[in-house]
Amino acid sequence: MNDWPDRRTGDRSERYGRGSDSARPESARAMPHIQRRPTPPQRPQAPPQRPQVPQVPQVPQQGQGYDDRYQDGGYANSPDPGYDSGYNTGQVYGSGGGGSDGRGGGGRRGGGDGGYVQGRPAPDWRRRIKLGALTLVVVVLAVSISTYFWADSKLKREVDLSKVIERPESGDGTNYLIVGSDSREGMSAEEKKRLRTGSAEGKRTDSMMILHDGSNGPTLISLPRDSNVEIPSFVGSESGKKFQGTGRQVKLNAAYAEDGPELLVRTVEFNTGLHIDHYVEIGFGGFAKIVDAIGGVELDIPKGFKDKKSGADFQAGKQTLNGEQSLAFVRTRYALPGSDLDRTKNQQKFLAALASQTATPGTIINPFKLYPTMGAGLDTLIVDKDMSLWALGNMFFAMKGVTGGDGTSMNMPISGSVGGNLVWDKAKVKQLVEQLNNDEKVTVKGN
Repeated sequence: MNDWPDRRTGDRSERYGRGSDSARPESARAMPHIQRRPTPPQRPQAPPQRPQVPQVPQVPQQGQGYDDRYQDGGYANSPDPGYDSGYNTGQVYGSGGGGSDGRGGGGRRGGGDGGYVQGRPAPDWRRRIKLGALTLVVVVLAVSISTYFWADSKLKREVDLSKVIERPESGDGTNYLIVGSDSREGMSAEEKKRLRTGSAEGKRTDSMMILHDGSNGPTLISLPRDSNVEIPSFVGSESGKKFQGTGRQVKLNAAYAEDGPELLVRTVEFNTGLHIDHYVEIGFGGFAKIVDAIGGVELDIPKGFKDKKSGADFQAGKQTLNGEQSLAFVRTRYALPGSDLDRTKNQQKFLAALASQTATPGTIINPFKLYPTMGAGLDTLIVDKDMSLWALGNMFFAMKGVTGGDGTSMNMPISGSVGGNLVWDKAKVKQLVEQLNNDEKVTVKGN
């Protein structure tokens, strides 16, 4: 029998290390104890502390953690430094991406030192600019659309040109018949007295002009109200009854007094052969309000004059006319050497200056000037049923261009007078109309 149990208390040399001739199996021998390596030195002193920032809980790494007791798979303060627990020395927590100071976990937002900062994200200025631009566009569109409908609702489309019969064919460009009437509609007794308009009932034409807007520049042609014309056959604007022409010769303004804008258009077309596309009329009160709304019109008056009937009292030189003075300036004729012909020249000059000084950025982009100006004008304008705001705007800017660039202003050519009425030069009128219909540069000279 094996005597292995009986020799357990013997000395170490006899119990272990027998040769290969021993009867005991080689595997039963106890292996000598292997001394573990000394405890590693303490870790280096931590780097200087950074400013305090919010941090997530620190995760221990290999060689650190839990009061520094665990080092390289053992416990530094263990009674038996050589004790091997069999602990896996691989890193357990975190991704191993910590900084050089040993801290694990996520890095500082936007930095690389291993810390973590919960801060407000940087503003996206590109996105803010896009949103701001989009908001501005929407606001501008909303204001523009609302302004358009507001202004469109102000227009008085009272003239029906479809009632005008036997009309000439249309030519190139657009022809406007612009009428200044002596209507006192909407004026108070105080305004009538201040503006020296009198209190006559109804309304008559005080000025008439044809504005041609074409590719060769605008042309403004004044039609003296004392022009001798023939009243043709026409259909009554109210009655619908047809009146045959008898060859009556009258002053041009009599056509308006007899049957209003429709007969006036019919008479102008019959005596000129020029097709009228649009009709625009403004009264005394509206004219003065427009001037006051833009703060007056600056005008250079070459020679001073006075007129008791219109209330005009002007010195020579540059001056700014208010609404009352402007109305007196365009109505005066008795104090002028050429009477009605000189008056039409003053009217052309003033209307061109009014349009030029109104169609400016200072008026268009300034709502405190734009809306009062539009309100004053649109409230008193009477136009044809087919007039759009676009067509009205084109007329306004064409009027502005009369005195600049390729613009032309003139009176209807006159050959003489009969019975106190001014007779048109038929040959020149025919040539003028041909040039307008063909949208050619006007070479005909008026009076």
